[in-house]
Amino acid sequence: MGICSGKTTPVDEQALKSSKNGEHKTDGKQVQKLSDFKVSQSDFISENKGRFRDYYSIGTALGTGAFGEVRKCSNRKTGAIRAVKIIRKDSLDAKEKARFFQEIEILRQLDHPNIVRLYEVFQDDKRYYLVTELCTGGELFDEITNRTYFSEDLKPENILMDTKQNNAIKVIDFGTSQKFDPNKKMNQIFGTAYYIAPEVLKGEYNEKCDLWSIGVILYILLSGKPPFDGNDDKEIVNSVRIGTYSMSGPEWKSITPEAKDLIKKMLTYDITGRITAEQAINHPWIKKKVLEPSDPKATLSALQNLRTFRAEQKMQQAAITFIVSQLASKEEMAELQRAFKALDKNSDGKLSRDELIEGYTHILGDLAEEEVDRIMKIADADGSGEIDYSEWVVATMDKRKLLTNEKLEAAFNLFDKDGGGSISANEIKEVLGVGKNIDEKVWNEIITEVDANGDGEISFLEFKTMMQKLLIDEGQGSTVKR
Repeated sequence: MGICSGKTTPVDEQALKSSKNGEHKTDGKQVQKLSDFKVSQSDFISENKGRFRDYYSIGTALGTGAFGEVRKCSNRKTGAIRAVKIIRKDSLDAKEKARFFQEIEILRQLDHPNIVRLYEVFQDDKRYYLVTELCTGGELFDEITNRTYFSEDLKPENILMDTKQNNAIKVIDFGTSQKFDPNKKMNQIFGTAYYIAPEVLKGEYNEKCDLWSIGVILYILLSGKPPFDGNDDKEIVNSVRIGTYSMSGPEWKSITPEAKDLIKKMLTYDITGRITAEQAINHPWIKKKVLEPSDPKATLSALQNLRTFRAEQKMQQAAITFIVSQLASKEEMAELQRAFKALDKNSDGKLSRDELIEGYTHILGDLAEEEVDRIMKIADADGSGEIDYSEWVVATMDKRKLLTNEKLEAAFNLFDKDGGGSISANEIKEVLGVGKNIDEKVWNEIITEVDANGDGEISFLEFKTMMQKLLIDEGQGSTVKR
């Protein structure tokens, strides 16, 4: 789901580690300047060996499958509530293990408000543990069952409702996904009978197979039944091969022509005539009916926070990124998520320079372009030329509410690997240097930026003072909340 299902490339545990944050590799050239060093939320998706229960308490079961189960869990240090996907090693053959590591690598790279977030990966002698965001609203499939069908205001089992209180969705389960190469056709058959595209059954397909699957989901959402049905998988697959369906039943009388048109364009049998993802997101029905309404005041507040964001020290930037990506609550992020979606006009999960200029024009008029260029230099932490979702949250969240003593201690302890009460250059390298080819002097320069007493390490007092300076620089006061 979300990324086209296709042929996966076998990878082992060592390959997974060496590929972590591969986008930061410098083709054999070492990063020579501190200003070249980039930090992103994926830096804090750590891999751990040892007893999972030493780090998390395990709670109630949320679901079970052929390879293991999903349970609720709680971080023993921070109290953060998560979900953990527990996989038995002996249940995976070589191909399934490769697919499992592929899923981890894909989740590392995904940063979108509607994709479930991966936090940590553990393993012991018998099991793997994937710690992810907890979604308490249940499966979209269950919601379809409860409602029979949805009014007009992927695979539903793999789409979760974030909470019972809102209709936000989270896409999960990337076990059969991979990055799509437009120069290569995919040929491995993956999928569930109801949602698989006919060209996948033929063994040669491209990214448009996902548009077919999404069309099937939309059909089910609006009618309460699948377009291709049968008494068993064989009959369903035969129905998909034929590719004919009907929208003439009584349940379709209240469905608008625009919705039907979108379904028809996604369920076009000939892939050359099938709608693209970009065309689908810009379809009139999506534009008019689906886009989430935003709170103008919340968007304005977030844009003002973005203007005042300062993280001039690399350690400061790393600490705030860790706190936001790993410790911020859903409640703290909810308004910022809605504001992000309001500005993200093409819904790609990134804010381009043009999208930011459009947002700031309402505030700054002709000065918007110059201000956005300044903001991009500060907030675009990974140097991608766009503001990613996590970068947006880091830059716009109210730091007074976020930088409590408890969260600062958790961030400090992340870097203080040996528990000695101070952070050394080697400890920073251990946390942020995986997969990066960085000159040794950079780690010492990160220390020097913060090291007030010149002892070559960062104490908790120096660390806290550094973060208080972030509040002062942003004009939010100088007191870190307890």
